[in-house]
Amino acid sequence: MADQVDDHLVASRAGLRTLWGSFAVLLATALIQAVVVALTGSVALLSDTLHNAADALSALPLAVAFTLGRRAATARFTYGFGRAEDLAGLAVVALIAASAALAAVESARRLAEPRPLQHAGAVAAAALVGFLGNEAVARWRVRVGRRIGSAALVADGLHARADGFTSLAVLVAAGGGALGWPWVDPAVGLAVAAAILWVLVGAGRQVLGRLMDAVEPQAVATATRLAAATPGVLAVEQVRLRWSGHGRLAELTVVVDRDASLLTAHGIAHEVEHRLLHGVHRLVRAHVHPHPAPLPGTDDHAVVAHHARS
Repeated sequence: MADQVDDHLVASRAGLRTLWGSFAVLLATALIQAVVVALTGSVALLSDTLHNAADALSALPLAVAFTLGRRAATARFTYGFGRAEDLAGLAVVALIAASAALAAVESARRLAEPRPLQHAGAVAAAALVGFLGNEAVARWRVRVGRRIGSAALVADGLHARADGFTSLAVLVAAGGGALGWPWVDPAVGLAVAAAILWVLVGAGRQVLGRLMDAVEPQAVATATRLAAATPGVLAVEQVRLRWSGHGRLAELTVVVDRDASLLTAHGIAHEVEHRLLHGVHRLVRAHVHPHPAPLPGTDDHAVVAHHARS
């Protein structure tokens, strides 16, 4: 258990380092772009700047969640504070939605009242800055998020990657401005808003899946296979997994010989737990319930059968 706690703390520290480092990169990127927006009045670049600023600010709720996740369980929060990260994921999704709405409103307004784009070359340079800053942050967040098992950090990294490609779209606005086509800039701004919405759908599905205790079916299949292969296990029932912060929790029932002693059944359950901890990715705890093989005409669950839900 000490090793698992240490791993959890290391994961939180790695997540915090990644968040603050990427926050600095994206904030610098957004500030550079904001200066160019003030100089040129490009609404497409404004959309990209808003999104980059929102992505930078998303580090704040995630940092709070990672800090909370390092706290020990209490008498009230007996499972610890790992789910705080899933709530932070909701905050990230809200920031993405807000940036998409602002980008769409400003672009529609400019499309209704187009005006010439000034300093198209500066807009193009700012677009490249946005792409490079976002791609660097995306690779960093996704790599660390997958390593420590953080869905929120991976979602934030994918968000940054989409920002990078939308930054490249601003090059089209710069080209339209250079050709004297004022409608291109707000049209690209609307396209950027649509791209943000696409990211919103993907990130929302991932974060809401965690909140609904969704896990990969392959992980359930792996847990079932490992438990079934344990000596003394006759069958495996009711395998359940869910995420809590950076790690998974598991519950399952294994059927053992009816004549096995309590000590033997206990040993089999611990062997199953040991195999799962080594074989299921990012599993931090497993509760294994040994159940005696049923006899014809008997029901070992009769005393609680009326509480069972269909």
